[in-house]
Amino acid sequence: MLLGSRRLLRSRRLLGLWQLLSSAPPARGYRGEVVAAVGSPPDAGSALYQENYERMKALVTELQQQAEKIRLGGGEKARKLHTSRGKLLPRERIDRLIDPGSPFLEFSQFAGYQLYGNEEVPAGGIITGIGRVSGVECLIVANDATVKGGTYYPITVKKHLRAQEIAMQNHLPCLYLVDSGGANLPRQAEVFPDRDHFGRIFYNQAVMSSQGIPQVKAATGEEVSAEDLGGADLHCRKSGVTDHYALDDSHALHLARKAVRNLNLQKKVDVTIEPSEEPLFPADEIYGIVGDQLKRNFDVKEVIARIVDGSKFDEFKALYGDTLITGFARIFGYPVGIIGNNGVLFSESAKKGTHFIQLCCQRNIPIVFLQNITGFMVGREYEAEGIAKDGAKMVTAVACAHVPKITVIIGGSYGAGNYGMCGRAYSPRFLYVWPNARISVMGGEQAATVLATIAKDQKAREGKQLSEAEAAALKEPIIRRFEEEGNPYYSSARLWDDGIIDPADTRLVLGLSLSAALNAPTKKTEFGVFRM
Repeated sequence: MLLGSRRLLRSRRLLGLWQLLSSAPPARGYRGEVVAAVGSPPDAGSALYQENYERMKALVTELQQQAEKIRLGGGEKARKLHTSRGKLLPRERIDRLIDPGSPFLEFSQFAGYQLYGNEEVPAGGIITGIGRVSGVECLIVANDATVKGGTYYPITVKKHLRAQEIAMQNHLPCLYLVDSGGANLPRQAEVFPDRDHFGRIFYNQAVMSSQGIPQVKAATGEEVSAEDLGGADLHCRKSGVTDHYALDDSHALHLARKAVRNLNLQKKVDVTIEPSEEPLFPADEIYGIVGDQLKRNFDVKEVIARIVDGSKFDEFKALYGDTLITGFARIFGYPVGIIGNNGVLFSESAKKGTHFIQLCCQRNIPIVFLQNITGFMVGREYEAEGIAKDGAKMVTAVACAHVPKITVIIGGSYGAGNYGMCGRAYSPRFLYVWPNARISVMGGEQAATVLATIAKDQKAREGKQLSEAEAAALKEPIIRRFEEEGNPYYSSARLWDDGIIDPADTRLVLGLSLSAALNAPTKKTEFGVFRM
């Protein structure tokens, strides 16, 4: 009885303490509890800002003009023939398929651009992107029969396969709007026999089905004269290949929307989402901050300030390895870790980046890479300090990270810096480039100097000298070639990226990409051995 009384007394004392704590005034607010905003208003009246703005604006205008031409598809004659058969144009089909007023995130619009000499293959002859259908984010693939009869060029195959890869990585239903002429016969050796050729499309369809990724096919543009070759009536009534009989394009798209609505899919996001806030600064100020001259430095935090919610950026290790900017923010309410370049990567920068990537993976936070990088620091002193092994740590972390990774090349992308900042080889879910960007193993002038030095040394071994005129003649075509091959249009034509975007649209593109990426559950990251 005594023991019981003591327990009761102790319980009452604890209850009194709990009531005291519960009735205590709220904790004092601290300045650190509010994420500080980054960025500052630019000096819009300065000559440098105005020059940067006008030059970047000119690049954006050119981008918009070229994109508008590509959106037309094949020539006017091909479009008239197409519509005379009662068919909708491919972009009209997509507009009627997706939910009214919803955005369509198009990929690789410049696929095939100037790739086949005099043969124009706008958008690679196929339109791909992510759109919302009956409330569900879907990967859409639409053949453009106005481009070479809808036949598959090598770049068409590559673009189709990339679209399927995006669908698999992000667990998105695939909708195929088929109006195809099959393989391009004159180029059959480049589209048919190899692993990543035409047959891989159907292989991927089978694999996606086994992974539970829904797929809907609408055979649009069917002609009555083609019935004997396997038209709608045959396959609906006799073979059983098809599930629904569509009277025309519009009816087929209606049936496709109904099919998606009946998928019973519910998006389950495994990150916290907060209300979205507009940045404090106008997006087009990026033009004047960045410009088109890659040799001019700019603070990547000024770019971040015009992309993230409320321009709020919780910087990580701000005073350490400051040529690499890392920190947490939100974009349209979604949490992101941001890694951006403010110079060459030193050992400290690489170790900082590695640490930050590990944190993002542990917390299941997507990572956005803003690339403007010449590479890792080189030289005897830096080699002795461990730049090779520290750079390897960062590259390993980037390769192994399973959280969604999205890369935007906002300036230069050179050498191993491309790898450390999640270039194409490191499988970012999405990779976009700005029209001022350049991508190559090194800059043209640097490459020309290296090759000129080799030629000079070779001549010296022969007891000769390389004259200044000879050196200049050697360098000029190398610089010209690197400039051509490093151009974003050259890159996008070959699908080294998922599209050239207007810098002012970066926030919207990242928001749509993040939303799509979060359809897939994130796998646990297991890192390889870090070289210590």
